[in-house]
Amino acid sequence: MGPVVRASVLLLFCACAHTAAPPPAPQLDRSALPPWSEQIRVREEWLTHRHVLLLEMMRRHGVGMWIVVNEEFHDDPLTQFVAPPRPYAGNRDLFVFVDAGPAGLARHAVTGFWEEALSRYFETDRDPKPWDQAMKALYEKYRPRTIALSIDGKRGVTRSLTKTTHDALAEAMGPEAKARFVPAGPLIEEYSDTRLPEEAPMYRRMVELTEALARRALSAEVIRPGTTRVGDVRRWLFDRAWDLGVSLWFQPDLRVQRKGKAPDMSRGFLAVADEDVIIARGDVLHLDFGFTFMGLNTDFQRMAYVLRDGEAAAPAGLEAALANTRTLQDVMCREEARPGRPSAEVYEGTVAKMKARGITAQIYSHPLGFQGHALGPSIDMRSAARKEPSRPLRPGSYLAVELNTRTAVPEWGGQEVFMMEEDPAWLDGDGYHFFAEQQTQLFLVR
Repeated sequence: MGPVVRASVLLLFCACAHTAAPPPAPQLDRSALPPWSEQIRVREEWLTHRHVLLLEMMRRHGVGMWIVVNEEFHDDPLTQFVAPPRPYAGNRDLFVFVDAGPAGLARHAVTGFWEEALSRYFETDRDPKPWDQAMKALYEKYRPRTIALSIDGKRGVTRSLTKTTHDALAEAMGPEAKARFVPAGPLIEEYSDTRLPEEAPMYRRMVELTEALARRALSAEVIRPGTTRVGDVRRWLFDRAWDLGVSLWFQPDLRVQRKGKAPDMSRGFLAVADEDVIIARGDVLHLDFGFTFMGLNTDFQRMAYVLRDGEAAAPAGLEAALANTRTLQDVMCREEARPGRPSAEVYEGTVAKMKARGITAQIYSHPLGFQGHALGPSIDMRSAARKEPSRPLRPGSYLAVELNTRTAVPEWGGQEVFMMEEDPAWLDGDGYHFFAEQQTQLFLVR
């Protein structure tokens, strides 16, 4: 991402002033974000910029024609990012991008009905031909060497084309065209993992709002020790998301650690707490929360401590445990991560430095963008365990810096406590930079 982004992103929101008794966060409602008509206007501006980048991407991946198919009751995950983000209700709508050589990028929309918004981005007939005839004509006009489709990928968005539509395309375009069908996965990944400078201001606002709701959820506004259950906090966040007018791409999760109680584990991680667990004084709480808005996604985690009677601060051992997680964040984001460096090298370098410091760490960071678990290089222990091919980090891309450390806490009799953090961040030549301030102290529930 260029210097414009670096300058703008440095204006980070300071909502994370971690004092012992932070002032109440402002009430949030739908006025905090733009209405739908304004969202469409802004996203269509983003689409214009994204289409400018597409031809170079297609050429890098050897793609002559790229076809995205949206079907009734089976929206393709890419439709809202390759075409104007409006409702599509046709039985089968196709968006076709062609490397037309010296003429540049040709864009065709093959739909059942003419739509004015589409005509601003695509060549489209006011009196459309049947889709199969139109696709045959496009192939015969351009005769691309490769035709990229969402097939044979490892992730849903790269294998979204149905077999029925694949076969129908092959029949319509002919056997010569079918022989040129190739998976679009690599192109889809670059297209999806490329962030625009124009997206950054809205995304910063989204992260600010995510942090504000997380802070309120982990406070006395929501939690009354000895009474409030985990499910109450989850339902409060569901309702605040409704107030804000955003959707959730995963349900809010809480984890509870308690002195003298062995942690419940699931697949090597601290397990999510059951909804009927009553939050008690002395508990360490973890919240995982994020939302979707304007085609972008946040993913955010924070830790809190429920003060015991007579306490004014969390035990020093718990704050020291959180400091270990900050060290892990700093090493990965500021020392190891750089554009172009393979993700596996970043992971291995970070883990080696944690071992040298005697810190037990887990890293499971993932891209953010069109999806919460988006396409792109992950800095992730699971990818390392699967020996997946490493890919270079893309400048300007967004990452959910998701990780934890496990530390023995003296005040808990040496019991180990997980400190789990997750922060949306963007990458430049100096590493990853958080959109919100790093958590420097545990949130306190009084």
